[in-house]
Amino acid sequence: MPRHKREPGLLPRPLAILGALALTGATGVAVRLLPAGAAPPPKPPPVARHSPTASSPVASPAAAFSGFVGFVDIAREPGFDLPKESRRTGVRRYALGHLVAGGDGCAPKWAGTLDPGRNPVANGIGRLRALGGDAAPVFGGPGGRELAVTCVRPGGLATAYRRVVGAFDAGSIDFEVRDSKDRAAVLRRARAIQAMQHERRLRVSFTLPLKSYGLGAGDVAMLRATRRAGAEVGTVNLLAAIEPRAASDGRLHRVAAAVRAARDQIARAQGLADPDEAWRRVALTPVLAREGDLSELDARKLAAYAARHGLAWLSLRGVAPPPRVSRILWRAPP
Repeated sequence: MPRHKREPGLLPRPLAILGALALTGATGVAVRLLPAGAAPPPKPPPVARHSPTASSPVASPAAAFSGFVGFVDIAREPGFDLPKESRRTGVRRYALGHLVAGGDGCAPKWAGTLDPGRNPVANGIGRLRALGGDAAPVFGGPGGRELAVTCVRPGGLATAYRRVVGAFDAGSIDFEVRDSKDRAAVLRRARAIQAMQHERRLRVSFTLPLKSYGLGAGDVAMLRATRRAGAEVGTVNLLAAIEPRAASDGRLHRVAAAVRAARDQIARAQGLADPDEAWRRVALTPVLAREGDLSELDARKLAAYAARHGLAWLSLRGVAPPPRVSRILWRAPP
């Protein structure tokens, strides 16, 4: 999805603070091991903070609103400097898209890039972590097919995902799902996620389009099938198109009504007895078609709404709003 230069937008979930200056060099080397045709790097040794134990779940949803997550479309913004922008905006967490299928269908690559292995944006994760921030890779989205669709080799999909998770030492990953009606792909992805979460603490979010009535039936069925396969999807990030300001009164109320409907669907799909328990599993990403579609008042209302309901996070996509509007969302208190 298009973004204006230097204006972050979107969501993943609260990401683990993995700050350590020593990771800078290691991350850069690991990311260069991701060209489409190369063999996967050796699996890194287990890290204590990711190791599941009998008394701790492998993943857990956020307990309360955690602020703003910036989205970076690496293909459109190859010069985006994560630590520099983090210092400028105060945003500490980012999602980096989009990783799609390359090579034989089981090789992850960055969408739209000629050299998927050499990525200066992703190579800045170590320096971002040194500032107390983090970034999560996003699988799927526009510009290619998600690996679950193309990687049908037994064990190949989990290996492909592990390749990325290991390269970034990622504590969180996101899937921008566009194939929810492909049952085989849904089950392959769910089983691969379950296998990774059995090995390490890994938070997973799904990014799905929000419709006026909530989520589409295929997306709800996918969430249910993923849970039944043993995978934990801690957060569902809702891409919500924002009507222009010239639209009839109540445009944000209509978004809120759609979010509430999606919350109820998410609660049922994830087997929650109380729909209110699902609020913390919902993130909201307004999608703007024009620069003026979001006013300062709108931004304050969105920040207040997210905090009041304890959403996982807020983000933005599409055309960047004026800086004064972005600043309200960047600084939304956790």
